[in-house]
Amino acid sequence: MPHSLQWSDYHFICQTAITHPRFQSDPLMTISHEIPPPQPPRRTRRRFASVRSIMALILREMATTYGRSPGGYLWAIMEPAAGIALLSLVFSIGFRSPSLGINFPMFYATGLVPFIFFNNITSTVARSLMFSKQLMAYPTVTFLDAILARFLLNAITQILIGYLIFTGIILAFETRVIPNFTAIAQTYGLLMLLSLGIGVLNCYLMTRFEVWQRVWSVLTRPLFIVSGIFFLFESIPHPYRDWLWYNPLMHIIGLMRRGFYPSYDAPYVSPAYLAGIGLTCLVIGLVLLRRFHRDLLSAL
Repeated sequence: MPHSLQWSDYHFICQTAITHPRFQSDPLMTISHEIPPPQPPRRTRRRFASVRSIMALILREMATTYGRSPGGYLWAIMEPAAGIALLSLVFSIGFRSPSLGINFPMFYATGLVPFIFFNNITSTVARSLMFSKQLMAYPTVTFLDAILARFLLNAITQILIGYLIFTGIILAFETRVIPNFTAIAQTYGLLMLLSLGIGVLNCYLMTRFEVWQRVWSVLTRPLFIVSGIFFLFESIPHPYRDWLWYNPLMHIIGLMRRGFYPSYDAPYVSPAYLAGIGLTCLVIGLVLLRRFHRDLLSAL
């Protein structure tokens, strides 16, 4: 077609072709004036988006929790170590030997290490939505990513702290303990499940009801005394022994001591009871958070 044709000429040719009887009679040869609407760009989901989000949240947690204060992770190790040393010093003055074994630091470590593990995990998981509220405005970051990131980092940290403390006590003192790694691994597995379940349920309750944080603090203060850190379950008289059986930390500490002392059987320990509490709280907490997490974030 000659290059001298102007736009008006092209328009005239198109109009003539459209109004021609041949084009009007044959629908297959008609020219549509409608331009198809533009298709929205396809949203491609990033591979391993949840893993990337969890890793980013873990790095943020490490920088904010352990990177701000001088010492960082050193303080996380010194807290239980100082508590064990203080308990050993105080009780060694009034008693010749602990209730189990021959070494005070080992006896109190088997009670204090899982207790601190439980307190740390439940408190950090319970504040996951508050801690990661700004990052959860991104569509790739979900409430489950925030919970798993805080749980994994603090659980690994507490396991390493427990390893360092138990190893240090065994190397520094004569303990006469024989670690049963199967029982110790079972203890940590049930402790992680219990802490995660209660932490997730508290994540909803503390975010939904501000007063629950104070109520939970009041309810858990006696746990330091009634969880078996200073004594054995068998030494408690009836009927108080039957009441303390429902304290899940009593089972956890008894199972931990079974893993270090071959002569201690701890027949009262029920792994099914611990797993039942952990799974029940976890399921209820996840259902509530899945249903109401958007409302909770908007209210924060």
